[in-house]
Amino acid sequence: MLGMKRIVVAVVVALGSLGTAGEALAHGVSAADKAFMEQGGLMAFLYLGAKHMVTGYDHLLFLFGVIFFLFKLRDVGLYVTLFAVGHSVTLLYGVLSGTNVNPYIVDAIIGFSVVYKAFDNLGGFRRLFGRQPDTRAAVLIFGFFHGFGLATKLQDFALAREGLVPKIVAFNVGVEAGQLLALTVILVAMGFWRRSPAFARQAFAAHVIVMTCGFLLMGYQLAGFAFA
Repeated sequence: MLGMKRIVVAVVVALGSLGTAGEALAHGVSAADKAFMEQGGLMAFLYLGAKHMVTGYDHLLFLFGVIFFLFKLRDVGLYVTLFAVGHSVTLLYGVLSGTNVNPYIVDAIIGFSVVYKAFDNLGGFRRLFGRQPDTRAAVLIFGFFHGFGLATKLQDFALAREGLVPKIVAFNVGVEAGQLLALTVILVAMGFWRRSPAFARQAFAAHVIVMTCGFLLMGYQLAGFAFA
């Protein structure tokens, strides 16, 4: 129980910092990173793509939910691939086509994806509706929205059209590298946690916390949309 209390405190502190982090945390990057990307080459895009995924709490919460009850590496690979395909398609499409979407709405949907996955893992759909939605389709569809969320970050930059394709591809490769790094850490931690006799009991509490985080993220983004 002490471990779960520490998790709750950490989550509350992290989410509480959102209120003072400002616009850069919600939808953009720091001025230093922006200058680095606008002046840098492919390695800058690769680095910032990885950095954004590793520090992207909304993406990581969803990924955590996706793999929580996956015990076979084959299944982990399938679902992570579906997520990667989804966000890669809309990231590339959004930036290269110049398609603009409201970042607050997209990020609110991303917050909802966290709520959805936690609710799904708790068996909420079966209890309320008597059926289980296709989890693979859900991961792919929410991957599309996560990709648009990534695209809104890049659309804040003054990027020249010349050489844009390889730069965006490099950013996406960085995103995938960051995702792989984060996934490795999560899987190792999950491996130790699953050996604990308290895992089944703590799993429920963990999903309640994750769902709460998703609701807070949704509320934060919707408030930003309302008062922007």
